[in-house]
Amino acid sequence: MKAVAVFPKSREVRVLEDAPEPRLRSPTEVRVRTLEVGVCGTDKEITAFRYGTPPDGEDFLIVGHEALGEVVEVGKGVQGLEPGDLVVPRVRRPCPHEHCPACRHGYPDFCVTGDYTERGIQKAHGFCAQFFVEDVAYLHRVPSQLRAVAVLTEPLTVAEKALREVEHLRERLPWEEKPGRAVVLGAGPVGLLGAMVLLRAGYATTVYSRSPKPNEKAEAAESFGAPYISSKEVPVEELAKRVGAVDLVYEAAGASKAAFDVLRVLGPNGSFIFTGVPGRKEPLELDGAALLKQLVLKNQLVLGTVNAADVDFEAALEDLGRFQARWPGRVERLVTARHPPEEFQKVVSGKVGGIKHVITFG
Repeated sequence: MKAVAVFPKSREVRVLEDAPEPRLRSPTEVRVRTLEVGVCGTDKEITAFRYGTPPDGEDFLIVGHEALGEVVEVGKGVQGLEPGDLVVPRVRRPCPHEHCPACRHGYPDFCVTGDYTERGIQKAHGFCAQFFVEDVAYLHRVPSQLRAVAVLTEPLTVAEKALREVEHLRERLPWEEKPGRAVVLGAGPVGLLGAMVLLRAGYATTVYSRSPKPNEKAEAAESFGAPYISSKEVPVEELAKRVGAVDLVYEAAGASKAAFDVLRVLGPNGSFIFTGVPGRKEPLELDGAALLKQLVLKNQLVLGTVNAADVDFEAALEDLGRFQARWPGRVERLVTARHPPEEFQKVVSGKVGGIKHVITFG
């Protein structure tokens, strides 16, 4: 079986031609033929050997955690799926500890022990292989009409979970009748999908990113109604004047300095959601006293979010259908190019440009 794997000890990235092909081992497992695997910043970090842990007893880790596949075989105990169905898998698996309430209640994205496993990231092989096997409990059936965009499900769940949390937090403001103004920091796939989610939820949404227009990401944002502003042309203070009081910032850039700069212009009672993990070191100076004063006197919330639960995957699939109906052809255009596995290293090098790149197994 062909697969893309990293070897942390030797610091190698290889396309394996003879990786062991997984087989069903329990009645509730499903064997899936991989169709597409999205490549993201996490994969770039893993191939740079900043993190990524092979399964116990193995010296390599098959990468890939954003996947779309087709069911080819089901165990005797599987219900709701049959060969030919399209599916997307979830990423994180719960820790084994009884004292972790999050994992025991089905929310390993809130795990308190850190002893979880993640497909393609931590102690479990990923999906960038011709086949994978997964328990039916971690698979979501994909409507056939979403075939062209379903590989975007996992990055979309980042925004779905964030919005779910924000909706809970808005309950602290009982007089709020409708969403206000949102700024999305960053125009990568997570940022653009986040802008779509916020627009669907009723927020007046602006995308704030580095590159001046014209560029492909700006065109994508404005094609579905989110104004695009370049941070190289418009400083943060001017952004606040243009947009007005910012009720919500959805950070999807993974740039610490830019994030804390934008935090300064968050409006009263506003919420700031961090989703990015900085991949590079950069100098950062903070006026701690001023920041704490702002957070306290303006009743602001700062929230970090990682991974997603089953409800977020279901919400993402529903939203992909809504997006296709509301913005025909726009979601499909977020996928810049599809590549064979042999081009994985070229993709993670960051030199290919565009928005979203996908590995395909034909």
